[in-house]
Amino acid sequence: MGELVFVGLGLFDERDISLRGLEEIRDVQAVFAEFYTSLMPGLSVRRLKELVGREVVAVSRRALEEEVGKKILQEARKGKAALLVPGDPLIATTHVDLRIRAEKEGIKTRVIHGSSIVSAVVGLSGLQNYKYGRSVTIPFPGENFASETPYRVIMENKKRGLHTLCFLDIRAEEERYMTVKEGLEALLKVEKRMWKGVITQETLVVGVARAGSEDPTVKAECVEELIDYEFGDPPHSLVFPGRLHFMEAEALVVLAGAPEEIRQMVE
Repeated sequence: MGELVFVGLGLFDERDISLRGLEEIRDVQAVFAEFYTSLMPGLSVRRLKELVGREVVAVSRRALEEEVGKKILQEARKGKAALLVPGDPLIATTHVDLRIRAEKEGIKTRVIHGSSIVSAVVGLSGLQNYKYGRSVTIPFPGENFASETPYRVIMENKKRGLHTLCFLDIRAEEERYMTVKEGLEALLKVEKRMWKGVITQETLVVGVARAGSEDPTVKAECVEELIDYEFGDPPHSLVFPGRLHFMEAEALVVLAGAPEEIRQMVE
């Protein structure tokens, strides 16, 4: 029986991998990595190879999703293979398909977790984890169309008083990484079409950039102010707060530079 180990790389650079993950990688016959589901700004593939002490084969989205990871499964059948994934291996990715396929073929699978944007945003913003609703990705809009799905998810979460974490679209092959400004502009386009008052110029929103790095940027403001705020290099994320606990309001003021008036939003 072969084995396939999914290893989380963490958020920023090759040093974010856990000691357990490093031990696992050094004990396999083949190492694969994908870098298209998230941007790790400080990652050097050369340094990663030096760290693990072996060749690391980068795989494309097509190889994993359309071809169902055939090459990876082929190597796993021979003995033991590893797939390195930014963040936590099975959060906000489609790699669960590959894991299911491996198990059905009799290949043992294991997961070595890494730090995730989900937990990082919670920690950086100070918004309590148990008060988040469904997360959603804001895709790059077409020439004349912006997806309504993120808008509707934010709306439904707000009705329940819950926060919404918005992942911003990534097109790694084109080296395009959506910014806070682009994400907000896409939502405002939908607001003009839907006209339900979910995303207005006065809506409180939190922007996060480069979570996991030594210099993350976290800023809470109304849309009108945040849309022109300089967040620096990607990756960026957005959070739309729901009902605020007094401690959450305090955290946004102290940790994210939110205006003092949000203390009055506590329910």
